[in-house]
Amino acid sequence: MHTVAVLSLKGGVGKTTVALGIASAALRRGARALIGDLDPQGNATATLDPPLTDATLADVLETPRLAVINQALAPSAWSDQLDVLVGAEELELLNEPGPQSRRLDNLARALDELRASPPRGEPYELAILDCPPSLGRLTRSALMAADSALLVTEPTMYAVAGAERALEAIEAVRAEHNPRLRPAGVLVNRLRARSYEHQYRIAELRESFGRLVMPTAIPDRLAIQQAQGACTPIHEWKSPGAQEIALTFNMVLAKILRSSRAGRHRLDGDEPETPQAPQGEADGAGQGGHAQPPAAGDTETTSEFPAVVENRR
Repeated sequence: MHTVAVLSLKGGVGKTTVALGIASAALRRGARALIGDLDPQGNATATLDPPLTDATLADVLETPRLAVINQALAPSAWSDQLDVLVGAEELELLNEPGPQSRRLDNLARALDELRASPPRGEPYELAILDCPPSLGRLTRSALMAADSALLVTEPTMYAVAGAERALEAIEAVRAEHNPRLRPAGVLVNRLRARSYEHQYRIAELRESFGRLVMPTAIPDRLAIQQAQGACTPIHEWKSPGAQEIALTFNMVLAKILRSSRAGRHRLDGDEPETPQAPQGEADGAGQGGHAQPPAAGDTETTSEFPAVVENRR
């Protein structure tokens, strides 16, 4: 079972959307998967709509025994191939610093229990940990339990600083607690490919983090909100925009699984690998931290973030 922690440093960037999109791609791939909803807001649990359980992930983090885990585990409404470790508001009480730091490895212990005794005797191929939007104890617990970490960000002026802090946290956990942890990449969400400002911010991310920035991004599409509102996997939502997003999540999942095998990362002082910036991205960036429109005839999008039709839904 490969475990990926999906994290961000601020709310509202679509972190849960990405976790659910990866789960949808896993189902399409035929992989049995698990989502652990560590976010006290419980949005992943609400979208996956599991039946009521006798316990929640908060109870599991207090007592990571198989009996408690099974009480907090339920099949999602999406498929019996996707289970949920149900989230709860009480998780917020476990996110505060305190003297009982031993709880930080309880999530890893719980996942070890599930590896040893999977429900119905069917092992999970993928576990997705939807973290709260902070670097608190819950996120650190997820990093201690994970094989890889996917950082979700938006193409804004704060993206580089936030990604730097998150990658520093990943490196600290890897060095101190979890040597197998690897960054799966930095995924840009809610991209408007015709926005010169978004193009400029992506160029900033690439300059700082090189190939850690995923070569594809999640476009800003109404179909995501529509599918989530209907508690439906994005791969089953019938619209051109949904099909485009579904293909993107397929590529993200493939990249996560490749990172687990190759273990490639740019930490420990490695020099960033910066791809050649396409024309219209490098030439369109002016002084003062804002993108400038390219000259007439230049492309409006990068080659790695392909043009999209803005009226897709």
